[in-house]
Amino acid sequence: MTEIWDWGLGIGLAVSFLIGSIPTGLLIAKSKGIDLRKIGSGNIGATNVMRALSKEAAILTLLGDALKGVIAVSIAKGFSLGVLDQGLFGLFAILGHNFSVFLKFKGGKGVATSIGALLVFSPHVALLTIILWIMTAKWTKYSSLSALVAFGLLPLSIYMMDYSREKMIIAIAIAALIFIRHIANIKRLIQGTENKIGQKTRQ
Repeated sequence: MTEIWDWGLGIGLAVSFLIGSIPTGLLIAKSKGIDLRKIGSGNIGATNVMRALSKEAAILTLLGDALKGVIAVSIAKGFSLGVLDQGLFGLFAILGHNFSVFLKFKGGKGVATSIGALLVFSPHVALLTIILWIMTAKWTKYSSLSALVAFGLLPLSIYMMDYSREKMIIAIAIAALIFIRHIANIKRLIQGTENKIGQKTRQ
């Protein structure tokens, strides 16, 4: 029985990874005849979509990427899996977005997909994370820095608002993934060459 359950869990994680792998931004840009990987930062997320297309396209990308995280964690909840497994389903959706099987294991930064996963996994913490992102973005105009601040504080947010050992493990893992995927952005922020939100680039 345990073997069957382990197989089921493995299949669920694989499905979550595939859901996360769907390159929402790339598909939206491609429908407009644009290869997002050749525009601006080359990233497939909402910030680069806004640079390449429009705010409306960026919002669609944001919602699509967030939905991937929502669906993955909702699947785990639907099968009455435990908290840690729910978080793992969310993590695998984020990993799928970051290392998409459809893009030769390249992908985005995972911010929107992480928010989507958190909306189901820990709704109040997700709301606080969104607020922190918006506040930092309004103050600094840097999307990358906003993500680093909001998710850097994620373990503290979990500790203060929705603590359990399992949720803390997932929070630390999500924060680590965000920082790993933003290493290049951190370097540009230090050098003062990072693009601001809405800044048009054709590099």
